[in-house]
Amino acid sequence: MGPLRQRTIGLRRDSRLEVVSEPPAAVMGHEPIDRAHLGRYTLGSPLLEREILGLFLAQLPLSIEQLRFAATDREWQIAAHTIKGSAKAVGAAEIAVLALEAEQTSGIADEEERDRLLARLESAFETVQSYVDEAFPPEHAHS
Repeated sequence: MGPLRQRTIGLRRDSRLEVVSEPPAAVMGHEPIDRAHLGRYTLGSPLLEREILGLFLAQLPLSIEQLRFAATDREWQIAAHTIKGSAKAVGAAEIAVLALEAEQTSGIADEEERDRLLARLESAFETVQSYVDEAFPPEHAHS
């Protein structure tokens, strides 16, 4: 294995440890969306934030369904990884942590664990949906 490959593997391991060892602020009782994080990508534009969060919320139920109907651990892990990446990008820390947990488990072998994770993801989705609806009322989205 070459030195670049070794460094890349080390970086991946380090980033996983960072996510697992220190839950983001949003997971620890704060807002469901880290607006400061999202604002870095939107330059603080509420219109752009609402659009990005709308896309995330439109896609998330489809990704959760991919988890629900995964036939193999590989399909489960790909769906969980997709959710994790999208959630991190928009600052939905609780969803990202749940997706990481799903990614690191076998959603196929343990039906009880699968159902528990799916229920928690659906609940977190509803929390984010409610937050977005309150934080970005329709009249605000068009301004």
